[in-house]
Amino acid sequence: MALQVMVYDEATNGSRTNELTLEFLDERVTAREIIRSRVYQEVTEYNAKLPECFHGLVQPTDAERVLNGYRLRAPRRLNWERQFERALAAFETNGFILLVDDRQVEELDEAIDLRYDTKVSFLKLVPLIGG
Repeated sequence: MALQVMVYDEATNGSRTNELTLEFLDERVTAREIIRSRVYQEVTEYNAKLPECFHGLVQPTDAERVLNGYRLRAPRRLNWERQFERALAAFETNGFILLVDDRQVEELDEAIDLRYDTKVSFLKLVPLIGG
């Protein structure tokens, strides 16, 4: 039976956006698997509808940042594998912090035990202007 886990983006002020539910077949996963599942689902949903903005974990190539998302210069389907690679690179360079039940996950292959009430948040870090 699949285990459903709530994931969301979180700002430093505590506000939440881009909530979605991911399903996992195993109770023990890695950060890499959580990121992969999230990116796959959000890109699949975007490609099915091609809305004006992409509300995903990382910015696609040829897109501009807008409030809570990214606007592509020209409507097109996204490649989930390319977005996944960008997300892994962002994790490795502290583009976002992955928190599982308020505990920071520091390695992509770190084992994470999931429960029915596990909360996964992606804290996106915004570079400071001028320093």
